Amino acid sequence: MTDQVTEREVGRSRARKEDARLVTGQTNWTDNISVNGLLHLAILRSPMAHARIDRVDVAPARERPGVVAAFSGRDLAEGLGSLPCAWPVTEDIVLPDHPPIAVDEVRYAGDPVAVVVARDRYAAADALEAVEVDYTPLPPVLDLEAALAEDAPLVHADKGTNRCYVWPLATGEDYASVRQRADVVLKRRYVQQRLIPNAMEPRAVVVTPLAASGEYTVYSATQIPHILRIMLSMVTGVPEHKLRVIAPDVGGGFGSKLQVYGEEALALAVAQRLGRPVKWTESRSEGYLATHHGRGMIQDIEIAATDEGKLLGLKVDLLADMGAYLMLVTPGIPILGAFMYPAIYKMDAYDFTCTGVFTTRTPTDAYRGAGRPEATYAIERIMDELAVELGLDPIELRRRNWIRHEEFPYTAVAGLTYDSGNYEAATDKALALFGYDALRSEQQKRNEHGDVVRLGIGVSTYTEMCGLAPSRVLRDLRYGAGGWEAASIRMLPTGKVEVVTGTSPHGQGHVTCWSQIASDVLGVPFEDVEVLHGDTKAAPQGMDTYGSRSLVVGGTAVHHAAQKVVEKARKVAAHLLEASEHDLEFTHGVFSVKGSPEARKTIQEIAFETFSSHDLPDGMEPTINAEHLVDPENFSYPHGTHLCAVEVDTETGRTTIRSYVCVDDVGRVINPMIVEGQVHGGVAQGIAQALYEEAVYDDEGNLVSGTMADYLVPSAADLPEFVTGRTETPATSNPLGAKGVGEAGTIASTPAVVNAIVDALRPLGVTEVAMPCTPQRVWEAIEQARSGKDGSA
Repeated sequence: MTDQVTEREVGRSRARKEDARLVTGQTNWTDNISVNGLLHLAILRSPMAHARIDRVDVAPARERPGVVAAFSGRDLAEGLGSLPCAWPVTEDIVLPDHPPIAVDEVRYAGDPVAVVVARDRYAAADALEAVEVDYTPLPPVLDLEAALAEDAPLVHADKGTNRCYVWPLATGEDYASVRQRADVVLKRRYVQQRLIPNAMEPRAVVVTPLAASGEYTVYSATQIPHILRIMLSMVTGVPEHKLRVIAPDVGGGFGSKLQVYGEEALALAVAQRLGRPVKWTESRSEGYLATHHGRGMIQDIEIAATDEGKLLGLKVDLLADMGAYLMLVTPGIPILGAFMYPAIYKMDAYDFTCTGVFTTRTPTDAYRGAGRPEATYAIERIMDELAVELGLDPIELRRRNWIRHEEFPYTAVAGLTYDSGNYEAATDKALALFGYDALRSEQQKRNEHGDVVRLGIGVSTYTEMCGLAPSRVLRDLRYGAGGWEAASIRMLPTGKVEVVTGTSPHGQGHVTCWSQIASDVLGVPFEDVEVLHGDTKAAPQGMDTYGSRSLVVGGTAVHHAAQKVVEKARKVAAHLLEASEHDLEFTHGVFSVKGSPEARKTIQEIAFETFSSHDLPDGMEPTINAEHLVDPENFSYPHGTHLCAVEVDTETGRTTIRSYVCVDDVGRVINPMIVEGQVHGGVAQGIAQALYEEAVYDDEGNLVSGTMADYLVPSAADLPEFVTGRTETPATSNPLGAKGVGEAGTIASTPAVVNAIVDALRPLGVTEVAMPCTPQRVWEAIEQARSGKDGSA
């Protein structure tokens, strides 16, 4: 008999089960997959941001050594539908066709125009240079405000406009009325630069056909195998039941693999045509052009308050860069942020408008945080500006306006009901770890002495909405899918356990955490639990992984499925022990009769008894396996306080992070070690936006930051040590009490860093530094302030 466990798994810092394979290379990345007869795809991409395609001649490429086939967009157009947009946020949204490969017109540098198929990837890549393409240049569309002018060139001429949609939200009192009674009204403009995702593993896809049955297996480095299966069926016409999608080990995503890409559809279409397995793997520089970008937004923010610092209202006007096409959830990303601009603060009125704008740049879509980092940045930056205007410490201003812990649950002005939280506790703990008062004292002395290197202190108090959530809410937001998740538990005859989950991990540690959850509910050893995922045949139901939903929704489904197993096993145990179900206790995986502990059966014994089915209750099926689909009742709302101290060299503009403290409340923690890793990774990405990363285009729409030599992705050497802490107010919307952690660090860290930089330079007259706050931009802001100009850059 297997030993029973007596120690709870939830809350333990377990080393990840996945890591033994991952760190030793015993993995199955998509690009590792090789099958007999495999062919390789290479894709010719437009070198121009906007042009009419006059001619594509792929015949010369077909003559190259090793080449099996070559196709233009027109060759492949028949049988390929438009790539999907699952989030048409308004009824009158402009939805242009989005062919997987361009036919008549290219609309961004990187748009596919031809495909070459060869016996190896090098022959395919070499043959691209033989494809002949004639273009007629068209005007690029790059500036968001200029794109909305009446005489602006159009990205999609047939639509007659570059305005994709206008999405308003007005809640609480009338903002204009609230503004009239305000003592202070501040306006600021913030720019969210475009970011380029840099997952460890580039995108890749392998398609293997089974001609006899018309079935196709699609391996893809994706976050969304279930959604991809549905959408590929719609785009290619392959019946859904003939498609199997597998996400093997996936090396990171951060939203960039929450997508249905043209390359996946093209690989399937080519496999259909040739009846041969095909593979496409992007190069890193190709990915910079063709993988969707993140952020890309102009934020005009206005805040109204009393002279005592009480917030009255907030007005937000956004211009959001859609890029050239609407991808899977492109229009909805700014809308996710719409509910987060009021953040943790109480106010009377909120007025939000987002205008989506087409440009001739790579499409944008989800990137870690997806709309919420942008919202947090804007509100936390303008809260610091308001504190300066009122002569208040930035912490004090926040204290005067945040929701107090005794007020939860609290319906915020944007309409969301926050179920639990304690902003006071998280902030107090962060201040103590940071040494806030001592740093403020040091800052004052250095300013008085006119030090060349200035000290700045940045504050960010945040909340976010996780666990992309109730299906009826998503319906009201016009989102094309639900927010449910599925799990099933299989008790094997030998007492081992298989957990099947609809979530699909790409580095988060699902296998470990799901094992801990199942172990606790079932009372079986952690080591005896296997987790199956990422395969639409093994796990046929699921809504996949994004929006910090995996634990909150997927983990909850595992918890409920395991409870169902226990209840089924209880019936068998009661029958075998000749006792009433109500007289059975279940502790650490053992059913025992109250008052007669020697009368006992382990859940593993029940599993074997059920397998043999020699003595089951009348009418009971011979299984204790169970499944559960959960549709969450609410979003979850992690929160926290991040504090950053920077030193800025006023002669060179160089910024150095001296200390960084973050205290996050992510609800009940399943595995502290994994939470710590998620926070570290998230903070690193947020700091990267503040200091290093930006997608830069020239006036012709060419991406000039198209390699790692031009686009700075920070390494560990570029980042400080992080001091982390936690408070814990369990969520009330799920039995785990979990809130989500995958995006928290990214959401909170960017404004903390930029607030610190501006705080350091404010005595010199600097009021704003545009992101990324490179040494050049910081130095320019200082020089402008010294020359008497507006101290922003």
